[in-house]
Amino acid sequence: MKTIALVAHDQKKDALIAWARTHEAQLAPHRLFATGTTGGRLKAETGLAITPLKSGPLGGDAQLGAMIAEEDLDALIFFVDPLSAMPHDVDVKSLIRLAILYDTLMAVNEATATGIVRCLAD
Repeated sequence: MKTIALVAHDQKKDALIAWARTHEAQLAPHRLFATGTTGGRLKAETGLAITPLKSGPLGGDAQLGAMIAEEDLDALIFFVDPLSAMPHDVDVKSLIRLAILYDTLMAVNEATATGIVRCLAD
């Protein structure tokens, strides 16, 4: 069992929900965390057991960063919207920087997220 975080910018939430539904069987055996609205939608719209964190701008990104720094997170799946300005962009960059620094599996789009769940299934 791995610990996986699921995060999506507002314009990518629908895509993450659709992706999670498609990969529900591969995700279900793992401990899943998600920030704010994304976590609420995943709980409501899939059969996955999600541990909710705070909204990203209200500390959820920091909570995930702490999990990465403590090496308590095996994979970060973060559907990033590259076309929208984010008011908490500094927090997002910090989270990505920590994932890189601690060599945490990280996906930023559907293709890489699918690769990660396939890798974790092996």
